[in-house]
Amino acid sequence: MTRVVSWNIAKRHEPWRELVGMDADVALLQEAGQVPEDVAGQVEIASADRPDDLYDRWPMVVKLSDRVEVEWFKPVGLMHEPAELEIPVSDVSTVAAARVIPRDADPFIVVSMYARWIIPHSSTGTTWGVGYSDGSAHRIVSDLSAFAGSSNPSTHRILAAGDLNMIYGAADNNRLSLPARERTVIDRMAALGLEFLGPQFPNGRRASPTPQGLPGDTKNVPTYYTSRRSPETAENQLDYAFASRGFHESVTVRAMNEPGQWGSSDHCRLWIEVSAG
Repeated sequence: MTRVVSWNIAKRHEPWRELVGMDADVALLQEAGQVPEDVAGQVEIASADRPDDLYDRWPMVVKLSDRVEVEWFKPVGLMHEPAELEIPVSDVSTVAAARVIPRDADPFIVVSMYARWIIPHSSTGTTWGVGYSDGSAHRIVSDLSAFAGSSNPSTHRILAAGDLNMIYGAADNNRLSLPARERTVIDRMAALGLEFLGPQFPNGRRASPTPQGLPGDTKNVPTYYTSRRSPETAENQLDYAFASRGFHESVTVRAMNEPGQWGSSDHCRLWIEVSAG
């Protein structure tokens, strides 16, 4: 079994120290920042240079154990004809991809997803101070298409997880979401043959009471809290996992969102297990 952690660590150092103590094999990080010096010798990351002066909250794939080998894909421009270990990307700040080769199972592709916020054009006269995330999410789906070389999704072995900054199943009156636009992202994932894995209750703790803008029977599990809240009062789920149809039957996902296991970021960890079957 291969153990994967997906986590937005908000550029903090303490999550790195927690990661190396988790007995996981691979981490899919968002807002990774720099590896702290006391951890650098215990993890392995891609050597590709990224322009940190342009954007410093990169997604990242991190090797955490010797139970797997990892081959990182270097991001290249869309007009580039990619080599074996390259992936054309539309926004280098939203995806990081690698091939994971377990000792006892077939290889699979992993993608760390970070749907960063984008501010609308000034001509809109917008009041959206944060912006929108579905534009980044759609770019991610387009980039994932590079690994779908057949209309039969069972021929693919793709695991994609991370922070989409969207609220799954949000009602149209949700003040923190753009529900109609965000639903199109999930639909495109399904069209690409990627199954939505949640996590959903009972694979994580539900918020109580049900947050505003979610149906009463929602199975969302909160994975993020704002500065006004805490793990105990976290309301909204922003972090998700998807896997190729067929391959998804070998993948389980749960949110480590109990207050005592949340971890040292404002996002909780997603614990993902990929069986050898």
